[in-house]
Amino acid sequence: MPFNDDKRAGLSRRTLLHAGAGLAGSMMLPVSLISPASAAGDQPALGTWPVGSQGDTVYIGATVPRTGAYAVQGEDELKGMQLAVEHINEGNDLLKQIAPKTDKGVLGKKVALVVADSAAKPNNAVQSQQTFINDNKIIAMTGSTSSAVAVALNKFAQREKILYLVAISGSNDTTGKDCARYSFRQCVYGETCANAIGPVLVKNFGKGKKAAFMTPDYTYGHTVTKSVNDYLTSQGGWEMVTNQISPLGTQDFSQYLTNIANSGAEFIVNVNWGRDAVLSVQQAKQFGLTPTMKMVIPYQIPFLAKEVGPDLTEGVFAATDFWWTMEDKYPLAKAFVDAFQKKYDYRPEWGAENAYMQFAIWARMVSEAGTFYPPDVIKQYEKGETFPSMVGDVKFRPEDHQLIRPVVIVRGKAAKDMKNAEDFWDVVEIVPGEGLMQKPDAFGCQLGDYT
Repeated sequence: MPFNDDKRAGLSRRTLLHAGAGLAGSMMLPVSLISPASAAGDQPALGTWPVGSQGDTVYIGATVPRTGAYAVQGEDELKGMQLAVEHINEGNDLLKQIAPKTDKGVLGKKVALVVADSAAKPNNAVQSQQTFINDNKIIAMTGSTSSAVAVALNKFAQREKILYLVAISGSNDTTGKDCARYSFRQCVYGETCANAIGPVLVKNFGKGKKAAFMTPDYTYGHTVTKSVNDYLTSQGGWEMVTNQISPLGTQDFSQYLTNIANSGAEFIVNVNWGRDAVLSVQQAKQFGLTPTMKMVIPYQIPFLAKEVGPDLTEGVFAATDFWWTMEDKYPLAKAFVDAFQKKYDYRPEWGAENAYMQFAIWARMVSEAGTFYPPDVIKQYEKGETFPSMVGDVKFRPEDHQLIRPVVIVRGKAAKDMKNAEDFWDVVEIVPGEGLMQKPDAFGCQLGDYT
């Protein structure tokens, strides 16, 4: 059962539906069919509007992986969400620097989070969000980690007319061919990471190299691999000598590593994520492939270095969204790292930072729009106004709802050079985002309708 921090007073939507049509049938009814006909102000009922914002508390539904291959990253994301909700409700100064019109809540409402385990499975995520719509009248959704989940929630959000704040999702498709009017992504993704790390690899290792790719078999893996390979082949003359595609949740990578060993590769470009990344990095070492072959991580996995140890990430280049030592450059990053560490007793990984920023941005957009009515909030995002973040000033691109923000290139530190137990990576470059992005229509984005 999903976890709910706050019990709602009165009858739930599920109870009302059960009385009329039975529980089983009600669970999958589109919310547009079960919302009251009346509306607040001049706007017609839409999604959970207006019922979702009529009480003293508004709810956001989070479906994150708490079990399975991406569970470690999911828990980190959840902590970022929880800290953001706490900061919104208490009027914390860090939150107010991003969303200055918030004041102990959003538009006079407290914010509450309801949470379910997606296990990185699209069906689990969609079913849980449907339950949150029925039971809690959520006004926004979040969570993914798996881009397959993000793509599914994009479609669901558009159908149900509920805002979707994408959590971690590295697939080009999320704001490409599977984009949605009701969906917004703030994190980096395959194309931007490829265009940021590609020049670093060519500069440091030269042209004409042979690379073996390790690719998880879903939208994230395939689009990241394509973007990285496209850059390296066109700009560096590199050759993909093999692409080893494995299912999500693979435990034994021996067959894939054997093929890589026989491929003549000089580099392993490891696109695996979560527990799959940890196991594949460890097993590449056990097979004796690394460090003879150099490992590259084009889309960095939170907690990778902590789980495999600095000996296996030393010298490894990776592209990422955020690293905690950026507190030395960005005041908001320092405030966030300090607050997170105080609450959770470790420095945040980028999943937590991304989650916190998504909630802070949402609070900004709603408070600036002056309403929870979804089309008006969406249009506030689409104004493309610049606002502060943990990585400097950023803004949304209205054509595909992708945040224009830098990509961070890091390199693994030797254990002897670590200044503390979490000092795994050196930030070697912060690459401005706009020049890394494809044209808004290049990946087939068609946002869809507001209503």
